[in-house]
Amino acid sequence: MKRILTGLQPSGTLHVGNYFGAIKPMVELQGQGEVFLFLADLHALTSTQDAGQLRQYIREAAVDLLACGIDPSRTLFWRQSDVPLHAELMWILSTVTPMGLMERMVAYKEKVQKGIPAGVGLFTYPILQAADILLYDADLVPVGKDQKQHLEATRDIAIKINEAYGEGTLKLPDALIGEDVAVVPGLDGQKMSKSYGNTIFIFGDEKATRKRVMSIVTDSTPLEAPKNPSGSTVVALYRLFASKEEVARMEDEHRAGGIGYGTFKQRLFEAMWEHFAPLRARREEILARPGYIDDVFADGARRARDIGAETMARVRKAVGLD
Repeated sequence: MKRILTGLQPSGTLHVGNYFGAIKPMVELQGQGEVFLFLADLHALTSTQDAGQLRQYIREAAVDLLACGIDPSRTLFWRQSDVPLHAELMWILSTVTPMGLMERMVAYKEKVQKGIPAGVGLFTYPILQAADILLYDADLVPVGKDQKQHLEATRDIAIKINEAYGEGTLKLPDALIGEDVAVVPGLDGQKMSKSYGNTIFIFGDEKATRKRVMSIVTDSTPLEAPKNPSGSTVVALYRLFASKEEVARMEDEHRAGGIGYGTFKQRLFEAMWEHFAPLRARREEILARPGYIDDVFADGARRARDIGAETMARVRKAVGLD
């Protein structure tokens, strides 16, 4: 059975783009392999330096992921910082990682070009990411096409270790690129992202969610005039929640004219609210169980440490530390 591993950074409230782009595909992988999912809280330190806020992000991310369908009985789910082996392996990897490889990483270069202060943590971020993957002998890592460079860097680092200390010291992972991963548009038509401020939250309250949906940017076509469904953010979002027949109906109504964007937005809100109703109910159940999240983290960390320790024993022996 293939081991599938990914990490999600706890960096704020989950939105619809997170759900369809990363979380739903991960939920669907459960049962198709040995699924590993960790909260990358060590990575989050590169962007969040408020301790109270980070603790809140970690807690909320855990609750939301479980509410969205991550099942601890089918997915090994843990918090990165609960397994110090991540940091130990990162240091060993850093001793063979070329500076040039890190300097070529797109995320680092983009920050520098924008004038954003780039600390050493951001520069070495891909090495910790490599340790996250290699520590667990992962076979497959789900990545978007824009993240493929990071997995290629992980493979390059593993090859360096194997060349220096012997073939098989570390296992080389492969990318799992989903062909149908949705690119979800935000309120302004751009890709939904917290950095653009154009998100719709999965677990926002009803009034606030409706207000966000009703604020979706549309053109100034009059109510009675035909409208182009292919360029409509409302239709693109509705497609995520409605049946093919319901989407076809909305598209036909756009072309026919006589219905305003407000009506279409209201229909989108209703479909979205209904779609996430079971997830909201599950979230309330989780919140009503004091200590549940702590128990999930503790069990996941114990299991992750046991598996990671096997890899580290092999690595420590190969490099001469044991």
